[in-house]
Amino acid sequence: MEEIKIAIIEDDAVIKESLETFIPQHPSITITVSVTSVEFFLEKARSVRKPEIDVLLLDIGLPGMSGIQGIYHIRQKYPDVDIIMLTTFEEDDKIYDALCAGACSYISKRTPLTKIREAIFTVFRGGSYMSPTVARKIAQRFMPKTKKHDNQLSERQKQIVQALVDGLSYKMIGHKLDISLDTVRDHIKRIYRVLEVNSKMEVIKKVRDGEL
Repeated sequence: MEEIKIAIIEDDAVIKESLETFIPQHPSITITVSVTSVEFFLEKARSVRKPEIDVLLLDIGLPGMSGIQGIYHIRQKYPDVDIIMLTTFEEDDKIYDALCAGACSYISKRTPLTKIREAIFTVFRGGSYMSPTVARKIAQRFMPKTKKHDNQLSERQKQIVQALVDGLSYKMIGHKLDISLDTVRDHIKRIYRVLEVNSKMEVIKKVRDGEL
């Protein structure tokens, strides 16, 4: 039978108690340490009786050092531990930062306890586990950005956008394209409406970000 030693770093008393009560109900799982901060965890890791840990459930929004900041220090003590981020944060940057720091899984706290326990087994066996909403965000981060506005601009407007990127003034654009200054201004207004922006710099940023 598998023997999985779990650590929990969670400062929400209700969630912490729920995990402590439900997770060890499976005979293969033992909680060896459960604390409310990375600092408390590291203190226990420095003790003579250093807890044995296979999988760590780690919150992000902790008092003192955040979970993401703590990953580096935790790995100094437990280089082989599998870290599951268990958190309310589902912003793209938080997810990406946690995975880059060394977490192997990222789960929303809205995930049922049965699924969290399933994630523990998946990770212990060498896999990775993501909440469906988190997995979607990760996939979207690496998808090519769609150029949804590109087809809404006329060829002339695309020429003007490129001219803006090239640093030309409205007067220079008019001269280059052989159109009046008023016509340039009219096109610019239409471009702003299509792209839902309010300035030339926002147009240029969309081009440089690959959105056009």
